[in-house]
Amino acid sequence: MSPEERRAMIIAAAVPLVAEYGAAVTTSRIARAAGIGEATIFRVFADKDELLGACVAEAVRPDHVVREIGSISIDEPLAQRLGDAADALAAHLERMGAVVGSLHASGQLRGRGEPPKHDDRAESMRQIREAMADLFEPERESLRLPPEKLAAMFLGLLFVRPRMGEHDALDTTEIVDVFLRGAIEGAK
Repeated sequence: MSPEERRAMIIAAAVPLVAEYGAAVTTSRIARAAGIGEATIFRVFADKDELLGACVAEAVRPDHVVREIGSISIDEPLAQRLGDAADALAAHLERMGAVVGSLHASGQLRGRGEPPKHDDRAESMRQIREAMADLFEPERESLRLPPEKLAAMFLGLLFVRPRMGEHDALDTTEIVDVFLRGAIEGAK
């Protein structure tokens, strides 16, 4: 196994544990989850802080959600494609929030490190927006706006999804339906 593969394997095992335990997760627990000896972690990472930083970097990377969105079949109806993409994005945001929130709550991120650079966030959003635009492409001729604009609008709606009470929360199907058909029943 190459050093890059070993690093990726350790991070993959660590991310869910960091999301659950924050900085309190032990390298011993991470090693058990990865199926390796604890010393192997310290051959790959200088210290636990470096490993935790790598977990944050992994959690915020957009390539997982871009790949997930890209795997949605364009043979499905548009509403289904958008619903699947919205669910993939929600899972991505939940994963990011769990890792960063857990580390913040455990004191690991307070006053440490730099916030993500604007260029990095903009590039991540560009990649996600392009993947979303591809989902609109089969209907291009019947769309009121270009796929790129619709993708940006749909993402904006998802990012500001109203956070209501547990029982009143909007589900993905409702969001997609209002986005595609409007708020007024039978409106054109």
